Amino acid sequence: MPLSRRTFLAGGAAAAAVGLTGCGSRSSLGTASELSMWTWVGSVNDDLIAQAEKAIPGYDGLKLSMTRIGSNYKTKVLTALAGKSLVPDIVAINDDVATYFPNADQFHDLYELGARDREADFLPWKWKLGVTQNKMMAYPMDTGPTALFYRSDLLQKAGVDVDPAALAEQAPDWDTYIALGKKIQQAAPGSAITDNVNSIFAYRMAQAPKRYMSADGQYIGDQDHVREAFDLAVRVVKEGLSANAQDGSTDAKAIISNGKLVAFNAAVWWAQLGPKNAAPKTKGLWRVTAAPGGPGNRGGSFLAITKYCKNPAAAFAFISWLESAKNQAQAFLDPVLFPSTPASYTDSRLSAPDEFFGGQQIVDVFAESAKKYPGAYFSPYDSIIGSPLSAELVNVETGGKAPDQAWKDAQRQIERELTRAGAI
Repeated sequence: MPLSRRTFLAGGAAAAAVGLTGCGSRSSLGTASELSMWTWVGSVNDDLIAQAEKAIPGYDGLKLSMTRIGSNYKTKVLTALAGKSLVPDIVAINDDVATYFPNADQFHDLYELGARDREADFLPWKWKLGVTQNKMMAYPMDTGPTALFYRSDLLQKAGVDVDPAALAEQAPDWDTYIALGKKIQQAAPGSAITDNVNSIFAYRMAQAPKRYMSADGQYIGDQDHVREAFDLAVRVVKEGLSANAQDGSTDAKAIISNGKLVAFNAAVWWAQLGPKNAAPKTKGLWRVTAAPGGPGNRGGSFLAITKYCKNPAAAFAFISWLESAKNQAQAFLDPVLFPSTPASYTDSRLSAPDEFFGGQQIVDVFAESAKKYPGAYFSPYDSIIGSPLSAELVNVETGGKAPDQAWKDAQRQIERELTRAGAI
């Protein structure tokens, strides 16, 4: 699985949704005077949660009781729902929200609780991701807009104009980005423009207006748009521009701290997970500009209210308060969650210069990406489809497997998995 902010923070949630059958009494978790909430570490702002733990806004007699689950989060949520006993009132859901759609009857329709009145406050594409068959199952939290991170000092040594606007003009698409990488390599042999093959594939797919399944349930993961992303990833490897630092390897952080990774198309959360965490001594050397190939999104979470919630109206009042533009701006400061509310982007807490990035106002770059991202349909089967493609790309990069054979083998595996799941 490609490294993401979510796998880093949550310790790796389980993959596919399971059928929520089972027995047991229907009951929610916690006392009558509290709303229970499950989430993972690093998904909410602690100061805001502390306020709700004293009293839910508008419901003085009601408090929040939140549990942070460090590992196997999704499995625990699905197990609780399957047992229909001691189910939390509110659950956070990762960017794989579509895998919960087959079990949408386990959640309240947020439209019935007043969500339509809030829709205009959010990015339209983000809002749609939480809706299935005209039912709003999940309320928007953060997003993962993408951009190009780069080491200004290293690019400057290669004779590249490192002004963000100028660099965006030099590499507006993937072809020119590869050409730029080759130019940098001439001055700095061994430098790379991606950590590994799967990042190129993932971030190219993150820009696409369609993914693996159509909204009417047709498999399209064997079509040209996916093959183009697959071939692009292979091309970057063949050009010698990948650091071949596989996720979870000892090299993953080293290539950032030692300057091998000179540029990287990544989501906003990588700023913290990548250079700030792995290479703090490079403070002031990084910059951000528009990504080659256009805006994209990778990551972002949601909140849902389970059918077993003791007080759905209070639960909705809480989540709509927590995810207001003002509070999403606060959550950007800690734990660095990029807002799904455009009104947050002009908040002074976001628009302040970032000294790690040389005083650049990086929020402007990510805000443009978030607003211009075309959106795409995510299906409940995306993880089933994506895993074989990812595995075969690794086989190409690390094992020298022929790309055409890797593609064919991935498609055969996908067909088997989708057939087993009843999707085709």
